[in-house]
Amino acid sequence: MRIAICDDEKSARDLLLQMLWEYPEAFSCLDTYESGEEFLESGKNYDLLFLDIDMKGMDGIETARKIRLRDKKLKIVYVTAYREYAGKAFSVHAFGYLLKPVKKERLFAQIEDAKSYREEEKQEEEPLEFMTTEGRTLLLPGDIYYFEFWNRKIRLCTKEGILEMKGKIGDVRDRMEKYGFAAPHKSFVVNLERIKNIKGYEIFLMNGACIPLSQKQAVGFKETLSKYLADRKEVYGIPDKGISAPVCFTCFCFLQELCLAGLFPFIWKIWFFQKL
Repeated sequence: MRIAICDDEKSARDLLLQMLWEYPEAFSCLDTYESGEEFLESGKNYDLLFLDIDMKGMDGIETARKIRLRDKKLKIVYVTAYREYAGKAFSVHAFGYLLKPVKKERLFAQIEDAKSYREEEKQEEEPLEFMTTEGRTLLLPGDIYYFEFWNRKIRLCTKEGILEMKGKIGDVRDRMEKYGFAAPHKSFVVNLERIKNIKGYEIFLMNGACIPLSQKQAVGFKETLSKYLADRKEVYGIPDKGISAPVCFTCFCFLQELCLAGLFPFIWKIWFFQKL
């Protein structure tokens, strides 16, 4: 794993370095930077970045915004002494948030989470094979919105359009469960990552599609969705554990504003509310 530290305080950089050297596994790369400008100018790619927020010159939020223009996958963990910055971390899709003084066990936990995500991302990047009416078709799980049993066939709604294949919707549900799919209705299997909102017994997806949520399966489906999102831990600036009540409230207010403005996907609302 390639790790970088960006903090304008030498003592803070040295402390993190010392703890990282105590991590039981060796890193392929471990670099330090004293400013956001220096990090960006390096042009190097990393898997995990521990980034201070309150830095001289370009602060951590602006640094992360510039990082996101060229790197969407870098896991950014904010390391700061200021709790009030938690809300701002949402805007740059931060992976975690550590309060100074950093505890070694919390630091190691963030590394373990990042490693787990790398494995999940690798798995998600592997295409799956489907025998459709067009022949052998390879699809990434993330490119599939939902499956629908219709007119004795299974329809696959993907980013590229609709495909059809033979089979049983129950078999599709069992196969796709480990990729983050679930059945909200006896005739549908949906990608939980592609859900935008749920209103009553209708599920709205990121592509604008709307599929039904059966009354009978509503409670169980919502529990499945909530658990899936909690397990994902894809944090927009909120750490998975150990966060204080004031930070939770700050993040809640910020998140609520995004939800009301329609700018924050429903899936993250469920994740956050389940964590409070």
